[in-house]
Amino acid sequence: MSTPALDPAGPLSRERSHLASSRAALRAMREDAEALDIRDVAANWVSAEALAHQIELRVKALADLAGTPLFFGRLDYLHTPGAERAEGADGERFYIGRRHVHNAEGDPMVIDWRAPVSQPFYRASKQDPMDIALRRRFGFTGGDLTAYEDERLSDPVDPAEASRTSRLLQREIERPRVGPMRDIVATIQPEQDGIVRSGLSGTVCVQGGPGTGKTAVGLHRVAYLLYAHRERLARTGTLVIGPNRSFLHYIEQVLPALGELSVRQATVDDLVARVEVCGTDDAAAAVVKGDARMAEVLRRALYAQVSMPVEPVVVVRGSRRWRVAAYELEEIVRELLDRDIRYGAARDALPQRIAHAVLVQMERSGEAPDDRVQDAVARNSAVKAAVKAVWPAVEPAKLVLRLLTDAEFLAEHAEGVLSADEQKTILWGKPVRSVKAAKWSAADAVLVDEASDLVERTHSLGHVVLDEAQDLSPMQYRAVGRRCTTGSATVLGDLAQGTTPWATPSWEEALGHLGKGDAVVEELTAGFRVPTDVIAYASRLLPYIAPGLAPVASVRESPGVFEVREVSAGATAATGAGEVSGTAGVVGAVREALAREGSIGLIAADARVPVLAEALGAAGIGYLDPGAETTRETRLTLVPASLAKGLEYDYVVLDEPGAVVEGEPDERTGLRRLYVALTRAVSGLTVTHSGVLPWQLR
Repeated sequence: MSTPALDPAGPLSRERSHLASSRAALRAMREDAEALDIRDVAANWVSAEALAHQIELRVKALADLAGTPLFFGRLDYLHTPGAERAEGADGERFYIGRRHVHNAEGDPMVIDWRAPVSQPFYRASKQDPMDIALRRRFGFTGGDLTAYEDERLSDPVDPAEASRTSRLLQREIERPRVGPMRDIVATIQPEQDGIVRSGLSGTVCVQGGPGTGKTAVGLHRVAYLLYAHRERLARTGTLVIGPNRSFLHYIEQVLPALGELSVRQATVDDLVARVEVCGTDDAAAAVVKGDARMAEVLRRALYAQVSMPVEPVVVVRGSRRWRVAAYELEEIVRELLDRDIRYGAARDALPQRIAHAVLVQMERSGEAPDDRVQDAVARNSAVKAAVKAVWPAVEPAKLVLRLLTDAEFLAEHAEGVLSADEQKTILWGKPVRSVKAAKWSAADAVLVDEASDLVERTHSLGHVVLDEAQDLSPMQYRAVGRRCTTGSATVLGDLAQGTTPWATPSWEEALGHLGKGDAVVEELTAGFRVPTDVIAYASRLLPYIAPGLAPVASVRESPGVFEVREVSAGATAATGAGEVSGTAGVVGAVREALAREGSIGLIAADARVPVLAEALGAAGIGYLDPGAETTRETRLTLVPASLAKGLEYDYVVLDEPGAVVEGEPDERTGLRRLYVALTRAVSGLTVTHSGVLPWQLR
């Protein structure tokens, strides 16, 4: 592997010329799209609006993003891909980038990274060159091409090079992070690429420790699937689910940077927002409500609303009276129950079944009724009254409310499913007048969503990405699974980072609740983000929080900046603006971090955040809340430990690890929360403490 080349008079100048030509071609493509005239093409205004929207998306996708390289690599093939290999013939050269760019003649200037011809850029090696003679990586500063690095894959294997890492690759991984999460399209590794390019039909679960790139892999998989199956996913839709709004805001620019603008993002709470959440549960109640057994309780409660007919239905049409006996009605009802279709669909079918029984009698008497007669009978007042009595309409929220407030009703339908203590745990203490007056919790909203699906089938999407999945309850998995019953999913998470009382113990169990028991589980163990010394320190916790998981092996050449610093409990952060006791050490560590380039995260136990906010204000240090975009002027984010998951900063100052652990309901959850906080750093971590460190770290 060659060292990065900087010669401006040689190949670098030619590559810069190609970059300039490619940017000019992209501008021409965008201008062509903007100039499209659809006035004589659209058949009506609806078609015109749809076409105009598609053109608008196309124009946005063709934007030349400032500071983002148009291409990042080059492949020189030994032979032309797909062509017959002629003796002595040279192959083609392709520039690999975030989107396809062609010139006025239609010749490709840049090839989309998702195209099959681009795959060797990520997977080729000297052991398996995949018909590649040379792979060239480019180094950029902003949008300017400043260096290149060559790998001649057709040359013999050199053992000394086998363990050498690309310097440009290392430089890109370690580049300071300011602003939202960026794509990793230039640095995707072979094991990641295999997951990214896996097919649409199957569900993939990615177990990945901190810094293994699992979130980026999931987002790039969406971009790849949209490229490979665009028409299908345009019809069925795609969705990215994250743990909270801060996380979604952090990742929201990745897909647009890859040219994909139509992917919806949401939290699980967004998906199940059928009632207004304004209440909370204690941990014990939330665990029971999140248990998969609640699905059976809800099903029993719902179908208990169905009663067997005791009277016949008499339909009067003209001078004739048609009678459907009670036993016939019971047969119809039992048949619908046995079919195991949705409650609402069965209720809609019931009047048609009764009407059909009447039509059979009409035909036997010599009449020849048609479909219009059957529809009229189904709308008859006697039939409507019978349906209302036998199979009443049910409002899901009212059903759940009754279960949570009526002890006898809950006991009747939870018998043999929930224990008496569990039933008592989820019952509300006070009666509630109405659905709107109820103080629903997040777990209650999931129950309402489950009940709603029992009544009417939830719409299924083509593909769903579920990130930080380890924190979901079984009922939340079911809620997500309903959104992809006919589609597939990419499940991302780390069992060691599960920080809820209901965190999943295994992916096998989680995937079963999701309805994707046949999913393939892939494990990423190579760490690209967290420095060696930092991940080694954090991994001391693994035997106590996830004994079966392999620790992440950092591939970073730089060990990173790492320090555990004991500070004085009585030291005071003081400025002309005021004093805040006991915070001088952490404020000093923040100042040191701000002297370096890149983003800074100050992570602390939730209860410590107000104190630290006051100290930063007194010290005249500006900061942002999680999810807000960092800028060159304000690079510090004050992060409660409960919101740190999924975020990353160049430098992290972690305040009082012991307080992070003590802030959780149990030690294992606290240690997992601490593991998350310790692994948010890209370049350096400073741990400050005046209290005793958790013994697992000592």
